[in-house]
Amino acid sequence: MNYNELLSLQSHLKTFKTIHKAKRIDDNTVILRFDKEFEYGFIMNRGNSNVYKTKQGTFLQNYNAPFDNLLEQLATNSKIISVDIVSNDRVLRFTLQSKNSYKTQTIYLQFEFTGKFTNIIILNEDETIIEALRHIDSSKSFRVIRPNIKLIPLIPRAQKTDTAYIDIENILTQNYENTQKSKIDNVRHKLLSSMLTKQKSLKKILISMPQIEELENESIINNLYGTIVLSNLNKITPYSLKFDTFDFEGNPISIQLPKDISVNKMGNYFFNKAKKAKKRALHIYIQKENINGKLDFLDTTINLIQNAKDYEQLSFFIPQKSSQKKSKSIDENLNLVWIENYKVYIGRNKNENKTLLEISKSNDIWMHIRDVSSSHVIIKTDKQNVPSSVIKNAAQLCVEYSSKNAGDYIVDYTKRKFVKPAGEANVFYTNYDSIFIRKEGIEIRT
Repeated sequence: MNYNELLSLQSHLKTFKTIHKAKRIDDNTVILRFDKEFEYGFIMNRGNSNVYKTKQGTFLQNYNAPFDNLLEQLATNSKIISVDIVSNDRVLRFTLQSKNSYKTQTIYLQFEFTGKFTNIIILNEDETIIEALRHIDSSKSFRVIRPNIKLIPLIPRAQKTDTAYIDIENILTQNYENTQKSKIDNVRHKLLSSMLTKQKSLKKILISMPQIEELENESIINNLYGTIVLSNLNKITPYSLKFDTFDFEGNPISIQLPKDISVNKMGNYFFNKAKKAKKRALHIYIQKENINGKLDFLDTTINLIQNAKDYEQLSFFIPQKSSQKKSKSIDENLNLVWIENYKVYIGRNKNENKTLLEISKSNDIWMHIRDVSSSHVIIKTDKQNVPSSVIKNAAQLCVEYSSKNAGDYIVDYTKRKFVKPAGEANVFYTNYDSIFIRKEGIEIRT
């Protein structure tokens, strides 16, 4: 943001009386909500800072660093005393009357759009630093930015001002559109790269998996080897790595012997290999079915990411860290998305649907497409009231992951305690509400 735009922004922001909400929404962006309804984002990237105007939205990330806690504590619900430009530089300062449960005090909230040292600084009335977005030590700048240190003032600059009219409202709106497009493109690229890597890995595993016939043949051969070895124990020299003999039909045969296994245990070694191959042959279709299910789920996810219209839709698929070890292990084995910081699990098949019923708690929300075989979806509530927007988005995902076909669907949802398993993945449920969901487009997979 250049100096003349900042002057126009200063004049514009002077029309507001209060900061209703102050919150960091990503690593370098702080949202200020003025007079309860006007929302502005301050992007404080080094060398690429900007301000945009946006509509009120849900805060999708929660930051808890000392800066964030003090920003919310001191600036939220504060009265704006003045909005000033500091030292004729690209520094915008809010003088605020801050109220909390202890006292009323005057603070400064300072946005420094100064290239390399772009920063947000919270100061008390005597200009001692309370906290800052970025701490800067003496090895990097003559102005040390750390809590409890007096802020060295900037040297006033001579600026050329342009008297031409600047449509700051239009600039702020355009900044938002550009920011959102860039943000969406970057997030989309990262998510797609991750999903395509997983897809490639799963396909590689699927291709490398043996056929049932190969495993059955391996079992037969190892049984034969075990029987021959047991019949010829007295002929096998200890520490030999190969045994040349004849099979039971008189044909010559060469058996590769295992290392570090005594001769009298070699028969069991081959019989155990035969059992494992036979067991794997019996269950290989389950493994393939599971991998194909994962690939099917990834196909849908990739399609949703490619066609997401805004950041909120993309945010469903951004991984978030779980604080509990037990929760981490569960999350690794299930399909998890995040909607407005609520965990949402999506069953991929009847086994996963059953698992979701088992791990969910009585006040979690369960949902399913009415009269259709579909994914079960569980919203973890932690005994909180779930916003209607979360219900709607979760229901949309329930439809997207359950059906290939466009059309209108009814998704029923209720608390988990009103859902009773009825064999396999079938259930009976009561006390439910319904939501109508439309799936747009054509089939997403062939």
